[in-house]
Amino acid sequence: MQSYNQQITILDTKGVLLFLKREDLLDPEISGNKFRKLKYNLIEAKSKGCKTLLTFGGAFSNHIAAVAAAGKKYGFNTIGVIRGEELADKIAENPTLSFAGQNGMEFVFVSREVFRQKETLEFIEKLKLKYGDFYLLPEGGTNDLAIKGCEEILTDEDSQFTHVCCAVGTGGTLSGIINSLGENQKAFGFPSLKGTFLFDDICKFAKNNNNWGLITEYHFGGYGKVSEELIHFLNEFYRLYGIPLDPIYTGKMMFGIFDLIKKGYFPEGSRILAVHTGGLQGCEGMNLLLEKKHLPLLNYI
Repeated sequence: MQSYNQQITILDTKGVLLFLKREDLLDPEISGNKFRKLKYNLIEAKSKGCKTLLTFGGAFSNHIAAVAAAGKKYGFNTIGVIRGEELADKIAENPTLSFAGQNGMEFVFVSREVFRQKETLEFIEKLKLKYGDFYLLPEGGTNDLAIKGCEEILTDEDSQFTHVCCAVGTGGTLSGIINSLGENQKAFGFPSLKGTFLFDDICKFAKNNNNWGLITEYHFGGYGKVSEELIHFLNEFYRLYGIPLDPIYTGKMMFGIFDLIKKGYFPEGSRILAVHTGGLQGCEGMNLLLEKKHLPLLNYI
């Protein structure tokens, strides 16, 4: 299934055209970049005869939801190691974990301290002793095979664009996009986390370090953080274009792109392609948090 590009009209664009690549429409449950990241990993798991996928994530992880859905769809058992022991008694209250559980995922709830050991050989061996052989997927899903999948986001049709923008979590999606850019294209990543450490992570996978950059001013305080201004923007964006955005990743990216266009950041004549990486399953959980904080809600859930 192919995504498609949808034009977004902005007043006073100074000669800039903006299109949104609807990767969120690839699959109703294995959404956007998660579909791309899992594609070749699932093929590899099948080729190795693995019957179980094991991975890691937080309370509202898009990756956890996607792995659970992929497991059910393609015949794998799935195990999710979840950050936060306190969540074990709150599965029914958590839309993401409820969804994953309904798709057959078995959970292992661990403390945040233990979760930080997830990449150590000792921790992985303990999991193998308990659960037997499994195919290991990293938190967020980024590995070499995930990059290969994300390199397929851009198509020949997309060579018309001068700039390609995407949200950044682990950096895997941006790395794949960088590797498939045309000669005269440039990619911009919009991190949802504070800090510049992602640059080094992306350099591990990106084949070219001269055709991309990170725009770090639109994280709204860090991962999972939002503001009234952002929520109002997302609701207005949906009202104007009928496209839902998630508040953790794509919504922040789109807010940033709009702001930069208004400020004249992109040269006249630029043709921008923004990638909608999905993640909409997290919107319901975000509304629960917004309600607790007495903040405006996303009105398209």
